[in-house]
Amino acid sequence: MQAPESPAAYVLRNPLAFIRRTLKDFQANQGLLLAGAVAYYTLLSIVPLLILIVIALSHLVDQGELLFTLGRYLEWIVPGQSKAIVRELRSFLENRDVLGWVLLVTMVFFSSLAFAVLEKAMAVIFLHRFAVRHRRFVVSALLPYCYILLLGVGCLVVTLVAAGLQAVGEENIRLFGHLWSLSGVSGVLLYLLGIGGEVFVLTSIYLVMPVGRLKLRHALIGAVTAAVLWELTRHVLVWYFATLSQVSLVYGSLTTSIVVLFSLEIGATALLFGAQVISEYERIGRGETGPPPRALRVS
Repeated sequence: MQAPESPAAYVLRNPLAFIRRTLKDFQANQGLLLAGAVAYYTLLSIVPLLILIVIALSHLVDQGELLFTLGRYLEWIVPGQSKAIVRELRSFLENRDVLGWVLLVTMVFFSSLAFAVLEKAMAVIFLHRFAVRHRRFVVSALLPYCYILLLGVGCLVVTLVAAGLQAVGEENIRLFGHLWSLSGVSGVLLYLLGIGGEVFVLTSIYLVMPVGRLKLRHALIGAVTAAVLWELTRHVLVWYFATLSQVSLVYGSLTTSIVVLFSLEIGATALLFGAQVISEYERIGRGETGPPPRALRVS
């Protein structure tokens, strides 16, 4: 019996066929509808999640430095709206004394909603995995909160590294008789830090959210695909909102919410499309070249 063709060999031999197949299966899985659900619950989750992270990390690092770093990298998620979100975070932190246990538990619950919905969306895309085995309820219930903890640790690391890189940017070196500023080098390193953090977070999502153990190289392929798609789209969004968009005239005070939701939906689409690429890789490796299994309703 002939061994199934490796995914890499298939893609290199039939790149257009693989793209068409991935797009077709993504549409069959209602990828845009799933992305809309993930974006909506992310909109509900992002502010409580950031509040929890900032409150926890403000005991370890300077609050101003933390908010500055969050604002810088929130631009990667919600282009043009990071200042509004950071302003709300700062306002809440100034009145953190009103934070009671009921409000704290509520924020923890809402901050986990996006992860719960994302897990269900992944179950639809990775149906070939979900149809074979299921994740225990306790694991699904605890997974979002473990991931929130890991995000907090990641945010702490990024804040410390970014502070160091900004300090480097304030230095100068003398070379060939001229004084050269390191601000440009610092900017490049900060951008690479953002790219690296983006790929790392996406890889961790692909490793954790689907049922079963996923190969690291497959998770990296999906992460790079999603990161490239989002980077291209993000720059288009920045240009559009800065030059052509009249969204503030149409939606008025709702502008921030509308723009954030729109950006999150595009980001969720890139995230789920990266998952679909991984799913197709796995199905090719299993020798499945036909249509995917019929969509499963995940409650």
